[in-house]
Amino acid sequence: MPDLHHLSALEQGEQLRRGHISPRELVEHYLARIERHNPAVGALTVVAAERALARDALEGLVARSAPLWGIPIADKELVQRAGQRTTYGSRLRADHVASSDDELVQHLDAAGAISLGATAAPEFGLPSYTESRVAPPARTPYDLTRGAGGSSGGAAAAVAAGLLPVAPGSDGGGSIRIPAAACGIVGLKPSRGRVPAGSGLDRLAGLVVPGPLARTVADAALMLDALIAAAPWPFATRAPIDPPLASGREHPNAGPLLGAAVRGEGRYQLGVMTSSPWDTDTEIVIEPEARWALDEAVATFAGLGHGIDALALAPEPDYGRHFRTVWMASAASIPARTPDELALLEPLTAWLVGQGRALRAETLAEALAWLSGFERRVIARLSTVDAVLTPALAMTPRPLGWYDAEDADRNFTQQVQYTPWTSFVNVAGLPALTLPVGLTPPDSAQPGLPMGVQLIGRPGGEATLLALGAQFERRRPGASIHPPQWWS
Repeated sequence: MPDLHHLSALEQGEQLRRGHISPRELVEHYLARIERHNPAVGALTVVAAERALARDALEGLVARSAPLWGIPIADKELVQRAGQRTTYGSRLRADHVASSDDELVQHLDAAGAISLGATAAPEFGLPSYTESRVAPPARTPYDLTRGAGGSSGGAAAAVAAGLLPVAPGSDGGGSIRIPAAACGIVGLKPSRGRVPAGSGLDRLAGLVVPGPLARTVADAALMLDALIAAAPWPFATRAPIDPPLASGREHPNAGPLLGAAVRGEGRYQLGVMTSSPWDTDTEIVIEPEARWALDEAVATFAGLGHGIDALALAPEPDYGRHFRTVWMASAASIPARTPDELALLEPLTAWLVGQGRALRAETLAEALAWLSGFERRVIARLSTVDAVLTPALAMTPRPLGWYDAEDADRNFTQQVQYTPWTSFVNVAGLPALTLPVGLTPPDSAQPGLPMGVQLIGRPGGEATLLALGAQFERRRPGASIHPPQWWS
């Protein structure tokens, strides 16, 4: 048998259910890999080996039929697990130990997963990179001088390096899709309302939802199905059924999302888009490596028989102003009030907190109303196709220290320039899937770096994205490309 981490999460689950391996064997395998590689990669900030090994006797806790039975994961360090240090990526909470489990943790446990600890996140999940002042930076395993992206950077780095088979993340402006692209893996942001333990509706503007990071499309579907099925109800705000196709035909995929990811059936109409709502607010430059990845993906999907159309968003000159307002307002509730507490925050966070607390209520109300109208315009514009294809990132994974650590306004602009196609998907509440295209070719100016593309779906359209992703993966298997840590 190959090394256990060479198997997909789906294959590992099958080995567990058949009794060919035990949960303890699998946990011990990953703990050994974490001990060997995590110091260099910076993926996990907490390793809870004793607790994980104590949970190996799952027979009396969770039915063997549970979707993630015996599969190791780790909690993103913005999510609380009772008794586990949860810093939220901040010196402000450096010694915080959770006293209770968040709902997402409860659902992962109910699905049979075994948490090995916590994965690195930036301060309160606000930046699109994972370089906090409370822990080492999370690095893409393909080049340890470059960051893993954020905010689910630790989770993505862990999965890419073979330290975990799959991992949960969260996404409020691209925080699953950005690190997935930077680490050469699959990242899935669900529709607003899809995951009961994180509908997004309890967050300002409905931006933040949880979702999976995985090496394969099927593994991502496996975890998403688990997050849905582990709840005592099957959806948060709307039935999780793919809508009819843009042509009016009934959708061919029904039932659990894993079925769509495994079958990979259907022919779809794709819109290819490089415009973003930031275009009138910020200078966006698409690096040759990003265009290479998009061109490769377009050629692959065309070769699979899908229709390809050019698509562009209408100019939205007010998007940047209103999105910034909501992002700042979301930081206003960070629990730092005294001068000493505020001094512990990083400059970007402190700026966002200050700006957010200075906002007038009418300014926030105006922004929320405008973004709601923007959501409707985007959905209408994209409804002419079944899915939209964009670059995942405008640039290669960024070097550590690339973001301005002191000038917060410039830092925010840099984040937009790196990832202009992600935040508007959260505003519109749409599902989106990041797929690895491969490593930049040897004749590239920046060779050997992972690059990906993003597929954006219609509301509730995860099955379409997973079917497309499965077809793409069969034709261009990004899961077969691995960083150096994979082999040792």
